[in-house]
Amino acid sequence: MNPIRTTTLATALGLSLASTGVLAEMQTETIEYTIDGTTFTGYLAWDDEDEGQRPGVLVVHEWWGHNEFARDQAEKLAAAGYTALALDMYGSGKVTDHPDTAQKFMQEATKDMDQMKARFLKAKELLQNHESVDGDRIAAQGYCFGGAVVLNMARLGVDLDGVVSYHGALGSPIKAQAGEVKAQVQVYTGGADQMVPSDQVAGLVKEMQDAEVDLTLVSFPGVRHSFTNPGADKVAEEFNMPIGYDEEAATRSWQGTMEFYQRIFAQ
Repeated sequence: MNPIRTTTLATALGLSLASTGVLAEMQTETIEYTIDGTTFTGYLAWDDEDEGQRPGVLVVHEWWGHNEFARDQAEKLAAAGYTALALDMYGSGKVTDHPDTAQKFMQEATKDMDQMKARFLKAKELLQNHESVDGDRIAAQGYCFGGAVVLNMARLGVDLDGVVSYHGALGSPIKAQAGEVKAQVQVYTGGADQMVPSDQVAGLVKEMQDAEVDLTLVSFPGVRHSFTNPGADKVAEEFNMPIGYDEEAATRSWQGTMEFYQRIFAQ
C-alpha cells in the first residue's frame, strides 16, 4: 500500500514560518503506512536546500511510542545534513506518558521478533525510497526500547552501515554471530542506569568481540537511564522512576554519533 503523506514545513529551530518571516529550508512529512492490516505513523525530515542524495537515518522511539521526542531527533538529524525517518514500532495512536501503558505497548511489540523485524524493514524501505536518500547509506539510532531494537536489527544481520543505541537494553535472546552483523555498532549507556546493569554491559562487549563486530561503547559515570531526554526528570518525579536527563552525556553522545556517521558514510 502506498503511504499517505501530509507535507508541512518547519525550520531547524522548530519555529513557524510566520515567526521567521522566511521560507524554511527543512521539510517534514507525516507518513501513514500499513503492515499486515495495521496502520503506522512515521515522520520524515530533511533539508531541501542540500542538493543531491544523502545518507538516511532511522530513529526508533523510546517505550512511550512515536512521540515528539522521536520527531525532534529526526529534525536534529535533518539539520545535520541527513534525511531521517522517525518510525513507529507500535501502531498509529499508541503513544503514552504512563509507564504502565508503555510497558504493555512494549511487551506487545517485542513478543514476536519476526513482527518487529518486518516493521523495521518497512520503515527502512520507505526511507531508502525517498528522493533525497542514497539508499546504500543507511543507519539507525534508538533510545531506550529503540536502542534495544536497533541492536537486535544489527544482530539479525539487517543491511545497515551502523547503529547507535542510547540508554538501550543491551541483553537479548538473539546473539550476534561472526560474519552475520553488517553494521558497525555504537552504544552510549549510563554508569548508574539501574535498567542496564553492568552485567549487561560486560555481556554485550563479550558478545560483540566474539562475533568480531566493530563496537564502540561509552559509559558515563553516575548517569542514569533516559539521559538524552530533557523530559526524563519530570517523569522520574511523577512516577518515582530511576531515570534522569544529563546535559553533558546527551551532548557528548550526540557529538559522538555525528562523528560516527561522518566516518561510516565516508567509507
